[in-house]
Amino acid sequence: MFFSENGTNGKANEAISRRKVLKTLGIGGAILAGSAFGGSQLASAESLQSGGKGDRQVMWVASVEELMSLPHGQLKDGLHVFVGGYYKSGDGGGKLVRYMAGSVKADNGGTVHKPAKGQGCFEVVHDGVGDFRWFGIFDAKTNADGALDALVNDLSIRRVEAYSDLNFVKRHVFHRSDIEIDFQGHTVTTEGIELNKVDNPFGAVMFFQGIKTDMVHTVTLSEELPEYSDIFEVADSSIFVVDGWWHVQIKNNPGGNAQRELDYLIKVTEILDSTHVRFNYKLGWPLAKGRQLTYRKINPVFRCHVRNMSFIGIPVPPNGTSTRPFPTWDQIGSNPVAYEFAVECDASGIKAIKVFWPVVMRRHNTHYVTERCQLMNPEERDWGGTGYLTQQINVLYGHVRDCNTSNARHLNDFTCAAYCMVENCHGDGDEYGPFVTHGQFEHDLTYINNSGLLSFANSGSTWGDSAKRVTVKKHIASRIVAHKRLTDLTLEDCHAVVTYTKPGVKMANSGSFWVNMDGLQMRGCTAQEMITISQSSSRGTRKNMIDSCSFGMLKGYEVARPIRSGTNQIGYMPCSGDLTILNSEFYNVEDVNLGSIDKLTLINTWFKGLPQAGGMIKVGAREIVMQGGGLADCCFLFTGAWDKVGDVNNPKNKPDQWIAIDGGAVFSGTNGEKAFLKSVDPTNVITWNFGNCRSAAADADTAHFQIQGGKNKLKAIGSHFTGGKYEAADGAFGSGGYFFMTSCLEEKVNRTALPAETDTVKHSAGNFSIS
Repeated sequence: MFFSENGTNGKANEAISRRKVLKTLGIGGAILAGSAFGGSQLASAESLQSGGKGDRQVMWVASVEELMSLPHGQLKDGLHVFVGGYYKSGDGGGKLVRYMAGSVKADNGGTVHKPAKGQGCFEVVHDGVGDFRWFGIFDAKTNADGALDALVNDLSIRRVEAYSDLNFVKRHVFHRSDIEIDFQGHTVTTEGIELNKVDNPFGAVMFFQGIKTDMVHTVTLSEELPEYSDIFEVADSSIFVVDGWWHVQIKNNPGGNAQRELDYLIKVTEILDSTHVRFNYKLGWPLAKGRQLTYRKINPVFRCHVRNMSFIGIPVPPNGTSTRPFPTWDQIGSNPVAYEFAVECDASGIKAIKVFWPVVMRRHNTHYVTERCQLMNPEERDWGGTGYLTQQINVLYGHVRDCNTSNARHLNDFTCAAYCMVENCHGDGDEYGPFVTHGQFEHDLTYINNSGLLSFANSGSTWGDSAKRVTVKKHIASRIVAHKRLTDLTLEDCHAVVTYTKPGVKMANSGSFWVNMDGLQMRGCTAQEMITISQSSSRGTRKNMIDSCSFGMLKGYEVARPIRSGTNQIGYMPCSGDLTILNSEFYNVEDVNLGSIDKLTLINTWFKGLPQAGGMIKVGAREIVMQGGGLADCCFLFTGAWDKVGDVNNPKNKPDQWIAIDGGAVFSGTNGEKAFLKSVDPTNVITWNFGNCRSAAADADTAHFQIQGGKNKLKAIGSHFTGGKYEAADGAFGSGGYFFMTSCLEEKVNRTALPAETDTVKHSAGNFSIS
């Protein structure tokens, strides 16, 4: 074993001293073992000489009390004393100390002991591992704050270990690096902890904080800084050095005081020229010419790890009052760990109950892991910022894994985060939302194999309502809410399931997806009760696609949000883009709105009505192409399409609608509307195209198509109609319209409600009819 020491008389002497201590420590250990069985209380220095070769002597005492009572005349500079225990030999507080005659350090009761008389101090000789038992702390009855400060602030100590439960009454702030604190599964309490500052989630028991310097540098961009760029413009690169860390922040957008696309702790990796520096971060958003960047030099903390703690917070007054009591809840409440301006600082194995602020609070962190942490039943979860397992603000390259919560507010919260991953984390009692982002321009986030409610970019316009390139795979949730300005959302093997807040009481809107149609891609997903698609942004360039999914639909809900009279709220806007749905199914359809999608392509996709009732889909899409799939006990009711928000009652705002059915699509059964395709609005202009499809009505009153108003253009070539009837009013194919049906197979179809044939209405010749 290699021993380091507090203080030295030179490296050569230090190395020699260590060898001698190691030789004599075995003798001291043997005496220690003997004393445990009633042996000598104090061995003389002479009895511990090692072979008479002039080696230094090691003295042995049973306790710190005996150490402090040694006669001053026996204390020689460099004398090593093995202390058998703190209160008594063998109690676990044993240690090797060295007398330093010239030391002026203050007595801290554990690593430094100052004799009552004379000069100098006894300082612990250690191998970089500190122990709370050195301070006589063997349980939570003695507050451990002084010991924590002494151990962590000793830069020769790299690891601190706990061997008992501990109680802390101070909120500690540390600015050092390279320290690991391992509580080894023991319980940490905060009975009697001092009051926190108001609204301060960083007032944790342990707060590791880097230092902001006074070196500040600003630049106004002379040209656009493009997305994905890692080359940043500066006014003078001479103040930057490779491996230097800087907090880089863009001046906020005028739309909100927190609307900043760039606000991270990043590292210089290359100086390119006098005005350009490369950093270890690729921009997630373009920054326009004229925007102002501010750089501040930071001295981060590195590799400060906290591990294996069972944390119990303290009660706070019940929530619900309009005026906070004094002291306020947030001043009373406690939480274990916080980091700011921190690099490679991990938190693992922390299990907490009764916390107020987040269990692991982070701001301007990068390259970190939070793993195997747990939060159950926090003290408060209604007030913002409370009851979180981990809140992460302005963070990069984080990895949260193997964590879980019960009845908490959030398991994982990202605000202005990028290139982070959340993996194998699970929340129950999840109506508050285990997985959330604020929408402060988060980007490139990945969630894999988690469970619990998801809510992205959903904290209001103050933050920007924006996120980009979020990928969720293999997820089970009560709800997935991603309807704000979320661009390029990918959902794979995600499942929204009906959830109950208590037996028999269903959670509102559970079993549903709310998604933004801006580069949306869903594959292999299911929702038991609803999918609602809206569009609040149009930044994406990739196609909107839903593949191999299944959605139950409650009565009165919307597949795609329609335009309504009046103003649609941001985040609930109708869809103006295109969407392809393939190999998918909508079931339990009763009364559903398929609103404002511009072009909807349906490939091998089915709409199935509620059993024994049938269903209706109100179609406001401008164009529908159906290849394969079809309608089972369902009706498409064409309500007309609008291409802009405004007076939706003005026909001038309504473009033509267009539907094509081909590729072996099948209509079957019946429904409450008694038609598979239906239009009754006199202002509608619709083009109908029937190709290779089969329509089979379950009864004589069900129409294959029912066209009662508007101006229509219908073409049916090579289609197969069975049973039921056609219904098309004479006036529905007036000026500019037409009706052309030929080469169709008709089995027992009632044709009496077809319009009279004219130059533009042809439906008799070329069909094969079976009565």
